[in-house]
Amino acid sequence: MTQQQDLVSGSFVDWEMARATAARLGGAGPKVTAGQANAAVAGLREAARAAAGPVAETSRLHSPAGSAPVLVVDRAGWSEANLGSMRALMDPVTAKITGGVQAPNATVASVGGKLAGAEVGALLAFMAGKVLGQYDLAPEGTPRLLLVAPNIVQAEREMDVIPADFRLWVAMHEETHRVQFTAVPWLRAHLIESARALALDLAPTPAELTDRLQQLGARLPEAFAPGSTGLAEIFLTPEQKAKVAELTAVMSLLEGHADVVMDDVGPAVIPSVESIRAKFTQRRAGLGPIDRFLRRLLGLEAKMRQYHDGAVFVRAVTERVGIDGFNAVWTSPQTLPSAAEMADPAAWVARVHD
Repeated sequence: MTQQQDLVSGSFVDWEMARATAARLGGAGPKVTAGQANAAVAGLREAARAAAGPVAETSRLHSPAGSAPVLVVDRAGWSEANLGSMRALMDPVTAKITGGVQAPNATVASVGGKLAGAEVGALLAFMAGKVLGQYDLAPEGTPRLLLVAPNIVQAEREMDVIPADFRLWVAMHEETHRVQFTAVPWLRAHLIESARALALDLAPTPAELTDRLQQLGARLPEAFAPGSTGLAEIFLTPEQKAKVAELTAVMSLLEGHADVVMDDVGPAVIPSVESIRAKFTQRRAGLGPIDRFLRRLLGLEAKMRQYHDGAVFVRAVTERVGIDGFNAVWTSPQTLPSAAEMADPAAWVARVHD
């Protein structure tokens, strides 16, 4: 396939450039000796193994044996894993944005692809330095649980927490995500298709893209207005904002549930869990101005709100109907909470249980 044909098909991002940029800008993380690095990897693998039983017992959800492998990765490895998932979601979007428009020649197509790849790589590099762990849905591949060793080591050093406890605490959160998607067979496909459909709906046509770029400077302050989820939201229609809110409700449920489980496992398994939670919350609030700016611009502050909002929902529902009553949320797409119900847990209980 020629570069011009590749542009028309929607794959106008130079993914190799994205990979190289992410690896170059992501950095290696904190300085460690070979022995420390090996010990961290072994400790994280053991934490992932040890998390399975307590998460299953606390959540009352059980995964099939051997589902979703655990990978301990560095920052470049995390970026590499996410490039495939990103491309699977982005290619249809970029096809709509380009609208079949060809570059004037192969040189222009190549330069444009490299610029787009560099931008994608820079975004991944920023994220790769922040993420502690992730359950990678891998839309066109094999799902896996990722633990980012250098970031976990850096976080435990900055917070001065007990490494074994902190590693197990992080593993609890990601193991809960693994259980959510492997114990609930329909959830992965539902979330992938919902995200794909929403991304395609939100993608502008070539004419809309030109108009948005012209308006960007004037409307940029809206990305920082109270309640905004970031730069992407400022051009959405009311209908699109409603769709974003519904998908956000599901993401809030997943993140909040994982936070509740990781904390409810309790000191019997993680002796310093209360201290870890307090220090971790303080760390989130202590970001520098540049970091806060980028997080707000990229919508990552909204991501942080998902943990809080989801946890409030999970605890409110569990107080009313118990863990088994809460687990009715996993019955089907129809039993997932709506955006309105996420803010009003009693309404979800009334709809599903009354």
